[in-house]
Amino acid sequence: MRRCGFFYHSVVVGGLLVFVLGGCVSAGSSPKSRFYILKQLKADQAARKFNIPSGTIVVIGPVEIPQYLDRPQMVTEDDKLMMHIAQFDRWGEPLDAGIARLIIEDLNLMMPGGTFEMFPCNFAIPVNYQVIIEIMQLAGNLKKGLLFTAQWSVIDTNTRKMLFTKRSSLAQPIDPPDYSGLADALSAAVGSLSAEIAQDLSLIPESRNQ
Repeated sequence: MRRCGFFYHSVVVGGLLVFVLGGCVSAGSSPKSRFYILKQLKADQAARKFNIPSGTIVVIGPVEIPQYLDRPQMVTEDDKLMMHIAQFDRWGEPLDAGIARLIIEDLNLMMPGGTFEMFPCNFAIPVNYQVIIEIMQLAGNLKKGLLFTAQWSVIDTNTRKMLFTKRSSLAQPIDPPDYSGLADALSAAVGSLSAEIAQDLSLIPESRNQ
């Protein structure tokens, strides 16, 4: 009986060790998450400058994105318009905050005379304009490219008057056709949006003097 009991306990302990070790190996071999951020304008894009009166303060935001994109995972779609949520490919920051941050970085390069702040900010400072942005479409198909549409408005914070509202749409290739390429494509799309915003901000003083 003692031998049988010893054998039984040996089998149980041995089985537990196999289970634990197997779990460790399985956990160690599981895929690791990859994180991506939006990048600043390329040198050739940033070379274009727009005038803005020195000391002008502009608040960027809020930036609204579709609810299905409001998640850490990167979202793409296939040829049948079916969404795919990448489990291990994720944004390194909330996407709406990342877009706002990148627009500010781009505008700092293109309009060095101005000061750009992210919403919400301390409105005790003398803010001149606020740019409100709504992303209407952000459809990324790794094979076909990125479709990007944004509606944005510029508000005079002194009079609370909306100066204008515009809609920007563009298509951007995804190269390479993977998630790093998607991050680059969205960065380029946001860069183009930043250039449109910069151009129209630079025209505000001229329109007021007419």
